[in-house]
Amino acid sequence: MFKVLGVGLVALAIALAVVPRFTDCQSQGLQITMQNGKTTPMKCHWTGVAEMGVAIPLAAVGIMMAVARKKETARYLGVSGIALAAVAIALPNGLIGVCSTATHTCVTAMKPALTALGSMAALGAVVGLVWSWRSKALV
Repeated sequence: MFKVLGVGLVALAIALAVVPRFTDCQSQGLQITMQNGKTTPMKCHWTGVAEMGVAIPLAAVGIMMAVARKKETARYLGVSGIALAAVAIALPNGLIGVCSTATHTCVTAMKPALTALGSMAALGAVVGLVWSWRSKALV
């Protein structure tokens, strides 16, 4: 069971890292033009960069959960996965956020996708945590 949860967390982490690359405003050719003529990415781009910073440790948690041999290790990994998934959900919904224009792709596609992926990762980590408490042995 933990191998399946671990592989699932790795898949969700990969999705969390890849989805913003195709759904942020910069991938659609939109940027903010400053008064001096230079352009800068919108904040949804920085949310995507931060999601990659969350996805990498979440993938590591998934890999370690897949190979864990002790119940205590699975418990700690479950708690770590829950915390990382919570950050993945919080990034587009408030920590950094997305653009304020309701028609931008980051609002219509990226924010709901990252929220759903983060929620599924949190659910998988919670299942792993509960399963580690209830199971007699991992192996």
